[in-house]
Amino acid sequence: MASGKLSARQKMINLMYLIFIAMLALNMSKEVLSAFGLMNEKLTESNEAATQRNNDFMSGLALKADENPDKFKPLKDRAEQVNSLANDFNSYLTELKGKMTAKLEDPQDYEIMDKGDYLDQAWFKGDKLKPEGQEFLDKIATFREGVTSILGNDYPEIAKDVKSKFATDQVTNRDNIKVDWLDYHYKGFPLVASLTKMTQLQADVKTTQSEIMSAMLQGSLSNELKMTNYTTLLETSKSAFFNGEKFDGQIVLGRKDASTKPNRVELTLDGRKLSEDQYSIEDGKVKLNINAGSAGEHKIEGKLIFIQDGEETEVPVSSTFATVPKPNSATISADKMNVVYRGVSNPMTISFAGVSDNKVSASAPGLSKASGVGKYVMNPGTGREVSINVTGTLPDGQKVSDRATFRIKDIPKPTGTVRGEDGAIKMQRNSLEISTIGAKLDDFDFDLPLSVSGFKFKVPGQPTINVSGSKLNDRAKAALRKAKRGETVQVFDIQAKITGNSSYRLKKVSPVVIELTN
Repeated sequence: MASGKLSARQKMINLMYLIFIAMLALNMSKEVLSAFGLMNEKLTESNEAATQRNNDFMSGLALKADENPDKFKPLKDRAEQVNSLANDFNSYLTELKGKMTAKLEDPQDYEIMDKGDYLDQAWFKGDKLKPEGQEFLDKIATFREGVTSILGNDYPEIAKDVKSKFATDQVTNRDNIKVDWLDYHYKGFPLVASLTKMTQLQADVKTTQSEIMSAMLQGSLSNELKMTNYTTLLETSKSAFFNGEKFDGQIVLGRKDASTKPNRVELTLDGRKLSEDQYSIEDGKVKLNINAGSAGEHKIEGKLIFIQDGEETEVPVSSTFATVPKPNSATISADKMNVVYRGVSNPMTISFAGVSDNKVSASAPGLSKASGVGKYVMNPGTGREVSINVTGTLPDGQKVSDRATFRIKDIPKPTGTVRGEDGAIKMQRNSLEISTIGAKLDDFDFDLPLSVSGFKFKVPGQPTINVSGSKLNDRAKAALRKAKRGETVQVFDIQAKITGNSSYRLKKVSPVVIELTN
């Protein structure tokens, strides 16, 4: 196109061709940069999902290690070591990628990431590496050597894969010349390409984590699946059964698995062989279809036979269950005493042996349900006795009932006190002036607080003084000062009430006699 003389028109056409070709090259470059950016985004999303899966795996492994330390704690310790190496390396790469895009206004505008200036300047100085470039290689080596050391000789295939994925040996280029690994992969490359390669490194790290933890767990489960590691358990809906009631027990392997079914079953109940219609195999469990039998303990023995690798493996069975007679009486008791008291809330426990709490109902005047299994409160009214009727519903729908009668008693007579002392006491005059008049219930099972609202005070030779409250008033103190040493004064007709229940009338409070000592 450039040889010979060309017309102005031809020169214009040639120039247009050159511009068109340049535009095609420019567009192709932008498309390639965008493709790298989209690949980086997809890898980032995949890495986030892989991180969550690995975290979930570690949480599950920690739970298993708590449940069975001997078996799973060694696996957990090794997995945590790999996890620590992976997290350190991943954090380093994340920080490095942040530095690479720190000066970009839009970190997702991939079409402007066509230069490799950042890493070229940060890692290389001519043909030599800067400390930052060597640090990158060291981080890869630390992860590679650390993981292979943890794996040891137990997982050779994974160790080989780790060495291959994270190798940093020299690479032979297209000209069959060996060049340094860092030069070959990062020197002169567009920024977006280097970012994508680092994200791929993070993906390789997370894949390595998953492969190691899966291999560890798979090896553990392989040992667990051996039939010699199984035991048998007897599952029942309750611990005891009524005579004549259908027994719903199920013999299961220690590890429940729908695919684990015995090839043959040989069982006996109290020495008698069970026929095939007396049991069925469902979801890896041998479900028994037998009557609970008479009251007492019953024993199931025998073996479950599995064919493994062409040979029979026997799992022994030895379990017991108890059958109890049907209840014909309820258990009804007052938690504090064998009577109930008027004026207080009497806690009670009401239950039927062998019947759940939600199938028991109790009724009586003043009786109400409280929180807790079988818990009730009785607030008796008038009368000398109260009867409690109890009904229970058995699992087969049959009703059973019972009743109990309790005596109703009044709260005993309170005792008056001065300064907490009762009866005949000795006290100094000035101490009596400031003392509190109270009342208490001696030898009463309930901790029942009483409050005093008034009393009468008598000094020999002086008129009786009515006092409001629980301390001497001015008139009472004046009369007290006229008493002589050795004389006795009286506190009587003490007005006391139950704190929080002022409607209940207590019996008359006993008086207090005080001998003055000065």
